[in-house]
Amino acid sequence: MAVNKHNQGVINGFIDAVWLESGLSQNTLSAYRSDLNRLAGFLGQGDLLEVTQADIQKFLAALLAQGSKSSSSARILSTLRRFYRYQIRESRISDDPCAQVLSPKQGRSLPNSLSEQQVEDLLAAPPTDTALGVRDRAMLETLYATGLRVSELVALTLLEANLEVGVLRIVGKGNKERLVPLGEQAVDWIQRYLQQARGELLKGRRSDSLFVTARGQHMSRQAFWYLIKKYAAAAGIKAKLSPHTLRHAFATHLINHGADLRSVQMLLGHADLSTTQIYTHVARERLQSMHSQHHPRG
Repeated sequence: MAVNKHNQGVINGFIDAVWLESGLSQNTLSAYRSDLNRLAGFLGQGDLLEVTQADIQKFLAALLAQGSKSSSSARILSTLRRFYRYQIRESRISDDPCAQVLSPKQGRSLPNSLSEQQVEDLLAAPPTDTALGVRDRAMLETLYATGLRVSELVALTLLEANLEVGVLRIVGKGNKERLVPLGEQAVDWIQRYLQQARGELLKGRRSDSLFVTARGQHMSRQAFWYLIKKYAAAAGIKAKLSPHTLRHAFATHLINHGADLRSVQMLLGHADLSTTQIYTHVARERLQSMHSQHHPRG
């Protein structure tokens, strides 16, 4: 359903404000806009600034009835809460219609990951006798070595990669910076890419991007996600993948080998440790396995 002109203006004002205040990524802003458009479409000609608690509850119930997952509904509610807190701060409304609305109950689903052997098979899938294959191998090695988001990987510039020290400077969500170690194999593959492949792809063109396409341009996250799926198929990996699969594998394998949650939180760039705690199931499984293997009554 089309969004009326008044509501569209209210949404645009909010999006502009949070972009100026928080420097959010275009992906986050697009998600906010989509969530608010869904509520505005549900209201029809109703005013977003006259919404009641009952309206919000009916909207969430309608989403669930349409097959929306609890996690998606909870995320949309989070958007609405920020939107209405902003409207209160701007004195456009006096009461928050989301204040007493409970988030839909949801189980904490475990992220899709890969075994260490599956990761090895995936990393070995690109043909490294071509410039594109060397680039893809370097990108996959970097993604697994660092746990970057795909959007962070494709946004890397030459200046953000210090190969002598072996670290990347990452500008993540909310423009927050963090330094992430690369590891020897990722450094080796990036150097090989820079020496053997990048110049061939650029063909004399100039680019600040670390990883470039055959047209000499910055790669999109959608294009790299397509490559991940292509190489997973070539490696015979039938596990369900997501753009974050290698990020989850990075965190899971670190914890499997003894890393603590706080360190993993810093490497992943999570603002809150609770976000990283989804990986505690890995630590529990590892401890249970050790107990079963080594304890006399295990």
